[in-house]
Amino acid sequence: MTTSQGSTPHDTTPPTTKRALIVRGGWAGHQPVETTDSFVPFLTGHGYEVRVEESTAVYADADYLAGVDVIVQTVTMSTIEGEELRGLIAAVAGGTGLAGWHGGIADSFRSSSEYLQLIGGQFASHPAKAAPDELVGEAADNFVRHTIDIVPGRADHPIVAGLADFELTTEQYWVLSDDYNDVLATTTVATHDHTAWQRPITCPAVWTRQWGQGRVFVSTPGHDLAVVEDPNVRTIIERGILWASR
Repeated sequence: MTTSQGSTPHDTTPPTTKRALIVRGGWAGHQPVETTDSFVPFLTGHGYEVRVEESTAVYADADYLAGVDVIVQTVTMSTIEGEELRGLIAAVAGGTGLAGWHGGIADSFRSSSEYLQLIGGQFASHPAKAAPDELVGEAADNFVRHTIDIVPGRADHPIVAGLADFELTTEQYWVLSDDYNDVLATTTVATHDHTAWQRPITCPAVWTRQWGQGRVFVSTPGHDLAVVEDPNVRTIIERGILWASR
């Protein structure tokens, strides 16, 4: 690039106007690094400047969070400090979007009722695929074939528009939730002779939630990289991140 005498060079790259924060950690079995890394090209391709943090400490930085458009969180079975949690809740209430999948958002901080209220659903169980005496003690014991059913009345929502019901073989989340959620898809947990529950249980599988000025998006499918790369799951998560963004 050349400039006239007396002028100063300038960057001709279009300015980045959006910021995404990836917060990851917790149980390694959910592949928080691999799954979140797989979404970085998608985010940068949509004009986001991406920052990655390996802990929730960043949630205590109120000034920074105020300028974040969307947080993508994948932190499973962890803990969070009070100041960090208050910072996260305040940021979402102020308009910062929050998006995530599986235990990285629906089983992040079991000891916090305030977090549960923000998210709107808490992992309770993932039923095994066979009777207890048939299990072999591996993660795959909990991989069952099940259907993700798009809620007919929400089929025009931008996160699930054009998608049909689809099947997965992975953990099927039984979640505890409330009716403030806008449920876009459900899954029905079967009952068997060896289960304590005596009828099928339908749980939300994909939902959104408005919190103050901010939007929350949750997809319970997303156990590992193989699941988030399923075309249906991938589409839902990508759309969910964009929907949640400020």
